[in-house]
Amino acid sequence: MSATPAATENTGSAPATCFHCGLPVPTGAGFGVTVDGVRQPMCCRGCEAVAQAIVDGGLADYYRHRTAAAPTGRELVPAFLREAAVYDHPAVQKSFVRAEGEHVREAALILEGITCAACVWLNERHLASLPGVVSVHVNYATHRMRVRWDERQLKLSDILAAVTRIGYLAHPYDPGRSQQLLEQERKTMLRRLGLAGVMAAQVMVLAEALYLGSDTGAESEFAGFFYWVSLLLTLPVLAYSATPFFKGAWNDLKHFRAGMDVPVVLGILGAFVASLWTTVTHEGTVYYDSVTMFVFFLLGGRYFELRARTRAAEAAESLVRAVPATATRLIADGGEETVAVAELAPGDTVLVRPGETIPADGTVIAGRSSVDESLLTGESLPVNKQSGVHVVGGSINVESPLTVRLAQVGADTVLAAILRLLDRAQTEKPHLALLADRAAAWFTGAVLIVAALTALYWWWHNPVLWLPITVAVLVITCPCALSLATPTALTAATGALTRAGLLVTRGHALETLARATHFVFDKTGTLTEGKLRLLETRTLAGLSADECLRLAGALERHSEHPVARALRAAVMGPLPGAAEVRNIPGAGLQGVIDGEVYYIGTPAFVRERAHGAVDEKLLASLRAAGGTVVVLANRKGPLAAFVLGDTLRPEARALVDTLKARGRHVLLLTGDHEQAARRVGKELGIDDIAWELSPADKLARVSALQERGAVVAMVGDGVNDAPVLARASVSIAIGGAADVAAASADMILLAPRLDALRTGLDAAGRTLSVVRQNLAWAVAYNFIAVPAAVLGYVTPWLAALGMSLSSLLVVANSLRLLKAPR
Repeated sequence: MSATPAATENTGSAPATCFHCGLPVPTGAGFGVTVDGVRQPMCCRGCEAVAQAIVDGGLADYYRHRTAAAPTGRELVPAFLREAAVYDHPAVQKSFVRAEGEHVREAALILEGITCAACVWLNERHLASLPGVVSVHVNYATHRMRVRWDERQLKLSDILAAVTRIGYLAHPYDPGRSQQLLEQERKTMLRRLGLAGVMAAQVMVLAEALYLGSDTGAESEFAGFFYWVSLLLTLPVLAYSATPFFKGAWNDLKHFRAGMDVPVVLGILGAFVASLWTTVTHEGTVYYDSVTMFVFFLLGGRYFELRARTRAAEAAESLVRAVPATATRLIADGGEETVAVAELAPGDTVLVRPGETIPADGTVIAGRSSVDESLLTGESLPVNKQSGVHVVGGSINVESPLTVRLAQVGADTVLAAILRLLDRAQTEKPHLALLADRAAAWFTGAVLIVAALTALYWWWHNPVLWLPITVAVLVITCPCALSLATPTALTAATGALTRAGLLVTRGHALETLARATHFVFDKTGTLTEGKLRLLETRTLAGLSADECLRLAGALERHSEHPVARALRAAVMGPLPGAAEVRNIPGAGLQGVIDGEVYYIGTPAFVRERAHGAVDEKLLASLRAAGGTVVVLANRKGPLAAFVLGDTLRPEARALVDTLKARGRHVLLLTGDHEQAARRVGKELGIDDIAWELSPADKLARVSALQERGAVVAMVGDGVNDAPVLARASVSIAIGGAADVAAASADMILLAPRLDALRTGLDAAGRTLSVVRQNLAWAVAYNFIAVPAAVLGYVTPWLAALGMSLSSLLVVANSLRLLKAPR
């Protein structure tokens, strides 16, 4: 056998080769290991790690006697980690990574290998410790992870590799693969459960025979045979059915962490080893029935928990599946081609036939039909669409073909924004969940200490009972119920509310809404429909009404406020051009038309900028009916006053009455004039009213309420009221599906219907109640079960049944929230 010459550091111009595998060493690579006193170059970190392990193990002779280079570094790296580098490519990231600013990125991933709430805690804590990770949240119900990182410090492949190092697998979220993995997990678990059930039944029959034999004196004749048969029946349960528990416990121990699988495996192995000893020596007691039964019960609990989690997350999954896989794209020569939706780009024109799903956001350029948007907005009736009207991807064309020019595709669509917000709400943890997680984090360690003390006590006082009692203590304790209490309830509630048209975007929103003491409403577009119409034009200078309207329309063309839309709709004919237009939120606009500066807005806004003011008596007469008055002026003075009227939302009075009946204080804060504010307040039964407020004034009012200890819920239009919404304890934006991406509220009404907010209020109360019930049950169960097990009142198989039922009860209680209140 010829020895392979030792490679040394290359000092010449030829590239160095890796001492371990023989591949070229990349320029600038600093990897190396000292072998026999000589620093040898390595091509990658994988070769460096393996070579160092060989040297540290005293096996450096390997390099002197080998006949060929070691497997290449590429062969030493798991296939998944090699593939993970592909996800660093911007073109690949386009479908699942979103940019936040210049350097921060956010990705939606799915985790494989999650078996309990402790797995969620481990992944969140491990990734949060990586330099460059901004935040990480894992949704236990859906196994989806949302991670944000600074790409200057970290690559996505580094995050995927970090997850792999602790025994899990992360990959970009794909609905098809997610469903496939879920189905695979369900079938595998069902097979494990079936095997455990069949074997447990047989072992129980033999155990019952042994129990009866001990009473009749016939035990000794068949005991040895029954022991061996029970052993053979138990081995498949340990080798196959209990595999998830052993893998989970080994993974925990490798990382010096005591997860929930550790006490379970200790209990299983303790009972099995004692039984094996008895089988061989005929001394002691066998517990094969307990081993097989609590593997069966634990697997049964996890199986039904999986089914329940799937139901709780079905709202989000239905949104994901709303986007079709293919679309019909129209090409330049008038033909059609079927392409994958992922290949569509802004500017493409697609044909959507009746019954098909619109693939992305865009504008109808030909055709007239009705579109079902119920999945996105909760609105049951189809919405009419015609040329020039915006349509949202994920909605279904009902009647006639539509030709749509796409504006946003992929991650930029409204549906993608809804999914991101919903995912954020389901992964963020409210205060109660954080408390429960902190308690669950140390709970397992406490269980192991209690089990050790219990074993010592019973060993000294009654050695016959120490093992079954210790096993019962290890198995019966369950922090899973504590950790499941909040996330399962939130996932179920947010899913039900999404179907009802109320999108929850923050994890704390439902908890805070349930505790809100003060509800603050904006007027225009919130309590009213926001569909103003021009009632009267009163000219105040030498211009005609039509000329004044055209000037107003030219300025208001740069605003999307309801007042602006109403004035533009009233203009007949073309509009002049306006330059240097500035929008002063809550007040008005100013701009230059044909070289002259014009102003339009509230009377107070115009008064500050133009010479002269509208006569107060005239304003009073115009406002007498409660309409909104907008003034047009130039530097010389007022030119016209426009009176606009709005109608109240039909469901507004019922919402206000509901809030007042529940002891909530209702306030109306508006930038409109006194008469309009008082009219709305009188019709809705609101006594606390403030008018002619700027956004800064509204912000000051909300801040003052919070300083006095109030929990403030602010309901506004989501854009004009952005500062107040951000300041409020919980914020609700009134908008439509198309406004989701722009709104920054904690909750968003996808369809402009206030009854959805009343539904949300009911759901918030029920959710908080269910979470408290779950936490109370989890604490009470462990408070009663642990002492009972320590005192010897609980058998091992009964302990397993109690642990499984504890988690199932929490999940089943949370599933009551799937049915949104009406």
